[in-house]
Amino acid sequence: MKKILVTCGDPSGIGPDLCINLAYKSFAAEITVIGSAQVIFERAQILKKKISFNKKNLKDNNLGKINIIDFDYPYKVLPGIPNKNNSKKQLEILDYAINLVKQKKFDAMVTLPINKKILSSKKDKFIGHTEYIAKKCKIKNEVMMLATNKLRVTLLTTHHSIKEIPSLITKSKLRKTIEVICSDLKTKFKIKDPKILVTGFNPHAGENGEFGDEEKKVIAPVVRELNNKGFNLFGPVPADTAFIDKNVKEYDAFLAMYHDQGLAPFKALSFGKGVNITLGLPFVRTSVDHGTAYDIVGTKKIDTSSFYEAIKMAIKLS
Repeated sequence: MKKILVTCGDPSGIGPDLCINLAYKSFAAEITVIGSAQVIFERAQILKKKISFNKKNLKDNNLGKINIIDFDYPYKVLPGIPNKNNSKKQLEILDYAINLVKQKKFDAMVTLPINKKILSSKKDKFIGHTEYIAKKCKIKNEVMMLATNKLRVTLLTTHHSIKEIPSLITKSKLRKTIEVICSDLKTKFKIKDPKILVTGFNPHAGENGEFGDEEKKVIAPVVRELNNKGFNLFGPVPADTAFIDKNVKEYDAFLAMYHDQGLAPFKALSFGKGVNITLGLPFVRTSVDHGTAYDIVGTKKIDTSSFYEAIKMAIKLS
């Protein structure tokens, strides 16, 4: 039976709420949570749910029981109110989880939402789970993918301001990103000849240089180069028509040039059902497609769909 490790994320966010549901949900794998048993227990009391903990990691989840690797937070955790004083412990838990998966004690890792601002310091800016985990694994060409069973969207650049994007669209980065995407589509998703649609960066994909030249100078040349080497790429395509039904059915994945260009249409089509996957890592890492949702912590408004899909995808890909 596969072993999946779930990190709780920000303890003041919806991570603990989502983990409580594992006590009453069965998967075709052994699910273990890494986080604070005390926080999860207190959240369960708010939600009026009975739970208990198994700290020995039995092979099967029992109803009402959660497998947990227990960590205590140094400061009181308040539902919906993030506490920067607990940030060091959050990173310690994440580091511990990464090492467990690297050591192959678990087959995959599912991460629940964190707060980038809370985890950032004056010296070190926390850009995101994707970049942080890649750095810990000494991987330089990680790729963010958002996926459902019908749609896969990848990003050339992730958490950067729009004004930075043009300088980040380089032939080397684009080439390496496409190579990682194709490799993981073949090895993890078992797609023999991945067909990928590549978007342009500018309106109308630059319209032959009228609205910018990233397409002419970088994107189109790399697409031609890789297609000559046997890749199956199409583009650059104007982003405003890239995600039409016909293309969603025809292509195995999309590559967008920046965060909102890819994630806005993805979430419009699939919000609540999407899974965040980091390609290029030495192990499988998935996550939900939403944030900490402080405003609905401890309520019955939380949708578990993306969380369950992230677990199912982790099991499938590992």
